[in-house]
Amino acid sequence: MLEQVKTIAVDGPSASGKSSVSKGVAAELGFIYVDSGALYRGVTWQAIRKGADPQDAKAVVDAMHAADWHFFVQDGAAIFSIDGDVPVQELREKDVREAVADVAVIPEVRTFVVESLRTLKNFGSLVMEGRDIGSVVFPDSPYKFYLDADPEERAMRRYRELVAAGEDEKAHEVMESLKKRDQIDSTRKTDPLVVAPGAHKIDSTSMTLDEVIETIVGAVKGNS
Repeated sequence: MLEQVKTIAVDGPSASGKSSVSKGVAAELGFIYVDSGALYRGVTWQAIRKGADPQDAKAVVDAMHAADWHFFVQDGAAIFSIDGDVPVQELREKDVREAVADVAVIPEVRTFVVESLRTLKNFGSLVMEGRDIGSVVFPDSPYKFYLDADPEERAMRRYRELVAAGEDEKAHEVMESLKKRDQIDSTRKTDPLVVAPGAHKIDSTSMTLDEVIETIVGAVKGNS
């Protein structure tokens, strides 16, 4: 029965469409949407505002552990506060985007994030997007998907997002940034970006958002 599904894992590289797809799937199924990347950005944001160098692992970890983290559900999504503040737009600022890859490779940070994400099951059924949800966070989930798209298409998607948000980064700069993030994600020693065993791989390059959402929802309902 679909009611027994607890976690749908949606993994993939940057700008592969995970966020829009996961939100759509969660809305379609009535599940809670979780952006695991927001938590890594939250750790990064906290480190920066506390004056820690994002490349100084000890300083980042100290700032992370010294903070008071609280998780809750709002408007169908699991979000968090840090020392009483709820960062939203702050997590998308350029300084955080550029530093999060360095923070995300820190083993202690990954352990903290993975453990925190697993506790979110207490809120109910989840659609969780990230880079290691199916391979590390919930490897036993029978509903694992890996979204991908051509690098050029992913770069243009991210570029359009940035332009819409008022950023003026050039397309080639976005491409270089994505390449760097892909390289870091796929080669890090702790929980590298991989296609989880048993995951359904979806190439969304030439697919519409609705088509990808329908593919996942159909697969979940078909296996329930």
